[in-house]
Amino acid sequence: MSAGGGGLGMSGHRQRSGTVKRRRWGGLRQQWKLLGVFEIDQQHEFYSLTCMMKEGLAAAIQNNINNSATNELSDDDYRLEVTQIHKDFTMETFAGPVFASLRSSSGMTEQEYQQSLCSESCYLQFISNSKSKADFFLTNDKRFFLKTQNKREIQFLLTNLKIYMEHLRKFPHSLLVKFLGVHRIKIPHRSKKYFIVMQSVFYPGDRISARYDIKGCEVSRWTEPAPEGSQIIVVLKDLNFEGQSVILDQQRHWLVRQVEIDTHFLQRLNVLDYSLLLGYQPLHQDERHQSISFATLIIRTKRSVNPGGSRVHAGTAAVPGAVLEEDSSLNGSETGCSYLAPSQAAVASCGGGSISQTGPEPSVPSGDATELPDFRAQNRRLLPNLKNPLHVIDGPEQRYFIGIIDIFTVYSFRKRLEHLWKSLRHPGRSFSTVSPQTYCLRLCHWVQDHSK
Repeated sequence: MSAGGGGLGMSGHRQRSGTVKRRRWGGLRQQWKLLGVFEIDQQHEFYSLTCMMKEGLAAAIQNNINNSATNELSDDDYRLEVTQIHKDFTMETFAGPVFASLRSSSGMTEQEYQQSLCSESCYLQFISNSKSKADFFLTNDKRFFLKTQNKREIQFLLTNLKIYMEHLRKFPHSLLVKFLGVHRIKIPHRSKKYFIVMQSVFYPGDRISARYDIKGCEVSRWTEPAPEGSQIIVVLKDLNFEGQSVILDQQRHWLVRQVEIDTHFLQRLNVLDYSLLLGYQPLHQDERHQSISFATLIIRTKRSVNPGGSRVHAGTAAVPGAVLEEDSSLNGSETGCSYLAPSQAAVASCGGGSISQTGPEPSVPSGDATELPDFRAQNRRLLPNLKNPLHVIDGPEQRYFIGIIDIFTVYSFRKRLEHLWKSLRHPGRSFSTVSPQTYCLRLCHWVQDHSK
């Protein structure tokens, strides 16, 4: 009798435990829905597809780990297509060594890339207000975006991949979105699915208080904000930003110049309709007005001028300007380290003990000047000690997340007709479909007018 009672007790405990777990996961799912992302669980329409993505990516990344090389990229690497056969699908990886090189120069190891993309945790579906028919997925840690693309967009990226890589080598602190992989899944009796992997501009985004998608125009550039106090993630647009400014002080010149460099590159590619993503969060008190020791400045400056252009071993992380874990003894209180203007970052004073962001320009120590190439030539800056340094820039009060995305829209004959039609429909107003030259100049002017 007692044994029977104990059995019932254990059964009841298991039932209660299962109920608690269901409530916990139900609460998390509800929280994700409030934030504009949905967990792709077994009941989700994309569960099967995302499981295949994870399985295919795990094998593709492992193949790169097993076959890592240190030589310079060749033309064959850009044309390489590797097909791996799985139980229910096949997956093709395009230009794998090229994207592995870019991942390494962006400061991530193959192992952490694999861990983030292929963990047991479910992907998240991001609900976008984009007009495109693409599907957006996020890794569970929200570090990487996966986005479905059509064949034309993939061909455009692969055709211009070498030019894109050359731009990033020439300007390693570019704001252009970092494409980290291009793949195609073939499922029997279903259409092929192309997708790309990108680094999220808004990472880590736990404290980001506002997000904007900026195109520099006014037609259809307003989004209804979330209700006050709501946790829903809404990406706002140009008209929502009116009356505000990006306040960077000494870093403003760097931002204006880099936007000019990147948008003129996109103009040469004959593209338009790209967006400047902008998010911000308040700096903690201990992240403001920091000083940088001479020793740390020299280490970080040397890293900022390391181009990271050649292929690197899969186990290394060499993003220009990043401070790696082994230098934590030199970091002191610089976890959210402020920047130095390029003219200041390339120089340091031996007599000062520390160098503040607002202090006078110190002199160049003999012996180090010849080792530090000119920051200005490639519009470089001293990057912060953060996980996403290429897209993060600190002002006096706010930390800004900035990147340029959606660079696949070519100014085709169809777009020219669309421009004509919108000119008739919206006389005297600015809209997105304009020539690449006009689009480039307009976005540059927006940044100039909305930054201080």
